[in-house]
Amino acid sequence: MATVTHRGSLAQKRATSANGTPEATWQDSDRLAALPEVSPEDLVPLGGRAVVLAPHPDAEVLGTGGLLSRLAEMGRNVLIVAVTDGTASHPESTQWTPERLAAVRPMETRDALQRLHLRRAQVARLGLQHGSAGQIEPDLSGCLARYLQPDDIVFATWRHDGNADHEAVGRSGYATANSLGLPFVEVPLFTWHWASPDDTRVPWSRARRVVLDEATHARKLRAVQAFRSQLEPDVATGREAVLPTHVLARFTRTYEVVLV
Repeated sequence: MATVTHRGSLAQKRATSANGTPEATWQDSDRLAALPEVSPEDLVPLGGRAVVLAPHPDAEVLGTGGLLSRLAEMGRNVLIVAVTDGTASHPESTQWTPERLAAVRPMETRDALQRLHLRRAQVARLGLQHGSAGQIEPDLSGCLARYLQPDDIVFATWRHDGNADHEAVGRSGYATANSLGLPFVEVPLFTWHWASPDDTRVPWSRARRVVLDEATHARKLRAVQAFRSQLEPDVATGREAVLPTHVLARFTRTYEVVLV
């Protein structure tokens, strides 16, 4: 998951350390524990299909992997719209070139979905340019409607998540879902880095917890491990993993948070 900060409506982000807000800070606060719970069947009723817009490979698993696994168990259909192939995750690397990432990252997603028991999930790959939010938004807005059906529930990264690609996908998803009269659910991802439990810029009144049972949580933990390209340091550049331990801690909780 790239960490490109968007200078938009939440442009002046809270100053944080390089590692962002520690997970311990979130867990020491009552904020997340006090969020109302929402069940998978309330988010995606019988007959509905979950359509997840993933700006980069791994976003759908980090944000909603547990939810999607539960929906699959309940017999709900799932469509993942892979907006980019995540080819800009390792800039200047000779080990992880854009060409190699374009081949590997979709395979990692496929492996992760298998681990979540999402074998029947459909994946539509758009191949838009990772790191080019100005192009992602109009291109996605122009083609998204043809993938959607009347009973779909659209999930996308939050429109103010603090990452340019995430926000572009969120805006496009919101605009298209709204134009078609479809329910729209937002997923905060990079928010956990720059925000804090008392941050009033986060719409806490819309936030809900999707609690994961032990088996579902275990499946999600295994699925996250499928993204090897993001979990290992880049020996060519000396950079740490894109998803180091302190970042993974925010996405491997026993619940997921959505904005309804």
